[in-house]
Amino acid sequence: MAEPKPSQSGVPVKVSARAAVEATHAVPPPARTAAFFDLDNTIIRGASAFHLAVGLRRRGFFRTWDLVRFGFHQSRYLLFGESLRQIDTVRSRALSIVAGRSVAEITAIGEEVWDEVLSLRIFPGTQALLHEHLEAGHQVWIITASPVEIGELIGRRLGVTGALGTVAEHVDGFYTGRLVGDMLHGRAKAEAIAELARTEGLDLETCYAYGDSTHDVPILSAVGHPVAINPDGRLRRHANAVGWPAREFRGRRRVAARRSMHAASFAGVAWVAGLVLRAALRGLRG
Repeated sequence: MAEPKPSQSGVPVKVSARAAVEATHAVPPPARTAAFFDLDNTIIRGASAFHLAVGLRRRGFFRTWDLVRFGFHQSRYLLFGESLRQIDTVRSRALSIVAGRSVAEITAIGEEVWDEVLSLRIFPGTQALLHEHLEAGHQVWIITASPVEIGELIGRRLGVTGALGTVAEHVDGFYTGRLVGDMLHGRAKAEAIAELARTEGLDLETCYAYGDSTHDVPILSAVGHPVAINPDGRLRRHANAVGWPAREFRGRRRVAARRSMHAASFAGVAWVAGLVLRAALRGLRG
């Protein structure tokens, strides 16, 4: 097996991942082929928007209690996977936080958060797949419900073709607190790649898609080569039922991966509880 080599982000890449990219048939024509990657828990461990929220809190964008709520949702996400209600709650609060802030300011903070946190949370196995697709001449796109700025930032750092994400409205360089359209989630992702295929001349039957959640079923179903990455329980069952391959990059074995996920969730809950306790003590002392 070839030795790992460093990537642009400093995360080691195993060149032996080519087997996970190549199908049993001949490799499709590169010019008409793309690979679409979900972001959270597929490329990045956990929710990328949560880590951005931590960075914003450190810079005084919102109160400790807001971060407590973000932390609670992050812990639930790691333990149970994502839910539409949870996503809507986080989206609404995030939009209110950035309203009136400049795009340049948020982008600069995002760059710092990448250097401090996100670059350390890339799954090496997924990054290996990214590089294998690029080396094969395929387009590589990040498709995420997170703000498009996060997707574009991570895409630039990983050297992919581009990114599509949820678009927060901004006027004269400042966020308004509203969305342009709806969140890029579920069926909206499938619609987005269908439009991208039309503009880029892609053949979706030769394309690949990677996702971790049952909410990624629409995008996985839209391509000829769907792959479940670090799948939650519902997606794993669906993948088994329809014959989709699955890749587990959270650990050497599913048992180890599941224990790691539970530990991370309980640690997150404990961390949130600590924040609440400290906030309460400060209130009593005040």
